Amino acid sequence: MDVSESASVSSGIAERYATAVFEIAKEGNDLSKLEANLDDLSAALKDSADLRDLLTNPVYTRDQQGAAITAIANKMGVIPAVANVLALMASKRRLFVVPHMVTRLREMIAAEKGEVTADVVSATALTDAQQKSLADTLKAKIGQDVKINATVDETLIGGLVVKVGSKMIDTSVRSKLNSLQNAMKEVG
Repeated sequence: MDVSESASVSSGIAERYATAVFEIAKEGNDLSKLEANLDDLSAALKDSADLRDLLTNPVYTRDQQGAAITAIANKMGVIPAVANVLALMASKRRLFVVPHMVTRLREMIAAEKGEVTADVVSATALTDAQQKSLADTLKAKIGQDVKINATVDETLIGGLVVKVGSKMIDTSVRSKLNSLQNAMKEVG
């Protein structure tokens, strides 16, 4: 099995779990709570190496994973649909797809709300005012509400890299320097 097949299998599994959680949350008018749960879960995944290890390390037994993920879900106060699917995933040894499921759920919620997500990478952290201004500018261009997913990459030196769907706008200094370097190679 090559890597692309593995990623495809993970995406398929995540899609099924995400669809189930989304439909249950939508029926119960819990989409806003689900979105808040996803924010908390994403932050926990980003900040905790132990949690990432729990999800992916095959050394943990089903029972250990189930007990740990249930305790985490209870501590986080997630909606029952999320808690139940996490417990089910632990019992099936499928916790490794939690990050994929979170991503897919975010996409489903955004589609339901009629918004798109823009992945923005900047050299320094954007202020709330800058994020709002960028979101407003993108909304004017795209015609849909835009949610900003901002990250920092100091190697950009300055500027932004914005990805919305399949479109990418790269105004970073690094990109401009690379273009200049390529142009100078062609001349010399």
